[in-house]
Amino acid sequence: MYDIVVDGQSAGSLEMNATVEVSVEPGRHTVQVRNGRNSSRTETFDASEGEIVAFRCTGKRFLPIFLASFIVPSLALKLTRQ
Repeated sequence: MYDIVVDGQSAGSLEMNATVEVSVEPGRHTVQVRNGRNSSRTETFDASEGEIVAFRCTGKRFLPIFLASFIVPSLALKLTRQ
């Protein structure tokens, strides 16, 4: 189970390979995904009225980054804007 954090506040959770929609007001926002001590870096995005902003989260990392994630947990998951 992954926790979704939008603008520093819990915005729900999702299962691996699942999709979830979170409504936000137009403007600048941040998003992060967490799983235990592992997390993604916080990503900043702008949302316009009626716009759908999508991110894909993956834990597949190159070996050096994967190993570094044991020391820096925010490297464990990667958010990519779609």
